[in-house]
Amino acid sequence: MRGVDGDPRQAALPAPPSLRDLSDSGLLALFLDFDGTLVDLAPGPDQIVVPPWLVAALNALSERLAGRLALVSGRAIVDLEKHLGPLALARAGSHGADCRLADGTVLGAAPTGLSAAALAELAAFAEAEGFVREDKPHGGALHYRHDPALEAKGLAFAETFAARHGLGVKRGKCVIEFVASGADKGWAVAALMAERPFAGATPVFVGDDVTDEDGFRAAGNLGGFGVLVGDRKGTQARYGLDRPADVYRWLEIE
Repeated sequence: MRGVDGDPRQAALPAPPSLRDLSDSGLLALFLDFDGTLVDLAPGPDQIVVPPWLVAALNALSERLAGRLALVSGRAIVDLEKHLGPLALARAGSHGADCRLADGTVLGAAPTGLSAAALAELAAFAEAEGFVREDKPHGGALHYRHDPALEAKGLAFAETFAARHGLGVKRGKCVIEFVASGADKGWAVAALMAERPFAGATPVFVGDDVTDEDGFRAAGNLGGFGVLVGDRKGTQARYGLDRPADVYRWLEIE
């Protein structure tokens, strides 16, 4: 049974049907988050450990699904490729702000980064208040895993900062991110599902964090469902898995 530390335990979500059974029942499209889903979380974004076999396994899985597999991450695509190498998969980075088909075709408007004024303000706040700042091609982030007590101060800053610069705010596990207003993982799912080879398939979104709820919702609206990795209350996911190792087994890639 899954539970949240300090909270009453709640009934665990059931495990999803096997990938084989889902594939046998019709065309299947998989949308996979990265951090906390395909790799274990780490104290910092550059401290993750990627299994050496993961990229080859994902490419083989994509072939089994006739290309209907996409990575959908809060990381920028260039950051994903820093850890995984060049990707021959559909992918969406920066919480959906940068969405591309496997051949590199960009869906939607080309994403832009934060203004120089916004970057300077974010850097000054992070340095003064003890946050770890992460600059991204299409946004920025404040990390506080080293000191969770910073959360309230970070959220108060985020509200006024985002309003002043016309940005959207994404909350994650000890991270506050700033992206283009309207960007989310649900938009990426919908955009990819409108294109070949995804169109007409049943979407399944697998993720662990609050930002993945947009993906769960979009998959459900398109006749599919979400799979929550880990333990969190109030999720829209229909099924659950405990950790990335369980995701590997479910994907039959371990």
